[in-house]
Amino acid sequence: MADQAKLPDQAQPAPQVQEPDTTKSEQPTATETAPAPEPVTEPAPTAVASATEAAAPAAPEPAAAPAETTTAPAPEPTKSEAQAEPEKKDEPSKPEYFMKTPALEQLFDKLPTILSNAGHEEMWGVPLKHDAADIPTINVLIKFLRANAGDLKAAEDQLSKALIWRKENDPIALADASKCSYDAAKFGGLGYLTTYEREGKGDLIVTWNIYGAVKKFDETFGDVAEFIKWRAALMELAVQELKLDQATSVIDYDGEDPYQMVQVHDYLNVSFFRMNPNVKAATKKTIDVFSTAYPELLREKFFVNVPAIMGWMFALMKVFVNQNTARKFHPISNGANLAKEFPAGLAEKFPKAYGGSAADLEGFARTPALKEVKKEEPKEEHKEEPKEEQKAE
Repeated sequence: MADQAKLPDQAQPAPQVQEPDTTKSEQPTATETAPAPEPVTEPAPTAVASATEAAAPAAPEPAAAPAETTTAPAPEPTKSEAQAEPEKKDEPSKPEYFMKTPALEQLFDKLPTILSNAGHEEMWGVPLKHDAADIPTINVLIKFLRANAGDLKAAEDQLSKALIWRKENDPIALADASKCSYDAAKFGGLGYLTTYEREGKGDLIVTWNIYGAVKKFDETFGDVAEFIKWRAALMELAVQELKLDQATSVIDYDGEDPYQMVQVHDYLNVSFFRMNPNVKAATKKTIDVFSTAYPELLREKFFVNVPAIMGWMFALMKVFVNQNTARKFHPISNGANLAKEFPAGLAEKFPKAYGGSAADLEGFARTPALKEVKKEEPKEEHKEEPKEEQKAE
């Protein structure tokens, strides 16, 4: 027992604690993987060593270093960036035809103002809309832009004038047989419309102006306003056949335009050397009105049965129209050669007088409504017999 009591006071060597191998117990860094510690065989601790270890406070465990491979959170967007981001995502892309032709988009942006100032929204049967997806509207704008060689201001002015003219004259009503008809004595046989089917290219629309059929030039062309109404009625019938309001594809600004017609002017038996002044006035007014109100609707214009020496007439016409229209003029001295200007399958459908094998235009072609107008014969003045007194005098 005494020995046991003295045991704590005896100077005993401190228990040897094996120094840990720092190369093995060192905490692994974030980018390195700590190797597994090698097994160490230690002697069983004595009671004193156990007591000492129990009395020693437990060493705090070192905090694990954060892994360097952790991705840092993205900084929160600022208020301005957060507001701008949805706008970029929701912004609709421009139609290809606006990107290809910037002037077209600019004319489209001006459309509401143009329509408001003109007080009219219809063009060639198309209700113009400020809708970039409305193909008929876009095609109308392309025609006015092409007619002015891409000049935005000129196209805007012409579109405004054309809308005002349609508002004042109502050409759709002029072509409506239930609303308007024209003097058969003045305009009978003077103009026709034919439609020819073509495979893969749509219908070919042709208007025929037979000036050789005029019986009395002073009557037909004397009233210029009446002649313009009749001529506009014929044009509107052809425009209706183009079906611009049913267009499903946008015209290629630099390509072919499928919404155009052919015009034939026949001058058989018409004297150019003694041009009637009424004819000159009506011709000039027609060119002025049609070049403004019907741009880019003409594909080709053929002047048939015209003497070759009458080149001055075409030079005069080119003064009043733009170069794009003038290049479409084709004079032909012999009307029978007209069919040769078209594919064989189509040429056969033309009247015989123009090189085809079909009947004359009077037999099947359309024309504005005509009516017989009875002219009042001038009344004879009734002279009273003088009285007896007057006789005597």
